[in-house]
Amino acid sequence: MSKSNIYIETYGCQMNLADTEIITGILKNAGYAITKTQENADVVLLNTCSVRDNAEQRIYGRLGNFKNLKSNKPGLVVGILGCMAERLRQELIEDKKIVDLVVGPDEYRRLPEYINIAFII
Repeated sequence: MSKSNIYIETYGCQMNLADTEIITGILKNAGYAITKTQENADVVLLNTCSVRDNAEQRIYGRLGNFKNLKSNKPGLVVGILGCMAERLRQELIEDKKIVDLVVGPDEYRRLPEYINIAFII
């Protein structure tokens, strides 16, 4: 049985591009499918970097877009990954109310588990 379709966007440094490859492998091994469009996604993940301010600002802009997408697709799970996620965890989850999961680099292996929990909540 196929699990959810996941769409991933990557912003920031070269390390984030490498992390996205790792994340993609983890999710595929757990049975998830990667989709090229956010419209086909059940889960949208943004992998970003807090070192580059431009990347961080772009994420806040994208979250506005996902708020609209989520209002049309209430079951959509939105997640922020990477070092920005760790640094701004509380703000992203509590203040923005758009983000369902926040996962730092040390937690990538547990991402399938966190996605399953987000669907239950």
